[in-house]
Amino acid sequence: MLSDQSLKKIDAEVAKYPVDRKQSAIMAALALAQEEKGHLSTEVMDFVAGYLGMPSIAVYEVATFYAMYDLAPVGKHKLCVCTNLPCALSGAVESAEHLKKKLGIDWNETTPDGRFTLKQGECFGACGDAPVMLVNNKTMTSFMTPDAIDKLIDKLLAEQQK
Repeated sequence: MLSDQSLKKIDAEVAKYPVDRKQSAIMAALALAQEEKGHLSTEVMDFVAGYLGMPSIAVYEVATFYAMYDLAPVGKHKLCVCTNLPCALSGAVESAEHLKKKLGIDWNETTPDGRFTLKQGECFGACGDAPVMLVNNKTMTSFMTPDAIDKLIDKLLAEQQK
């Protein structure tokens, strides 16, 4: 179900833990599986569960708890806005509304052109930089005012034109 290259990467993560604790690599394994497949289907999660020797339900619990895992296809750019209290008090609600209006979508939706998916996230641990947003599960952006959001969207669109 996963390529040999991905399995080697998962094996490298498993090797970081005691032999009887290979399920501890679940988060890394899911991230690698998602990187290869684009999202985590039930079949992919079942495969990872079998590979790590753990119940499928335990894998589903991890995959559904964290916003970084996608259980369905997402747009080219997944934007996850922290709406936890510190960010909310620092303008995240207004920024999220601006983003929804600009993209024409709501939470858990993807733009018709497939470019952007909007997700709501919990604390990213950067409260001093609020409001914050995570782009494609990898890039943390800080102080995401409506102006900063407009610049980010323009940058992402320009990158796609290249």
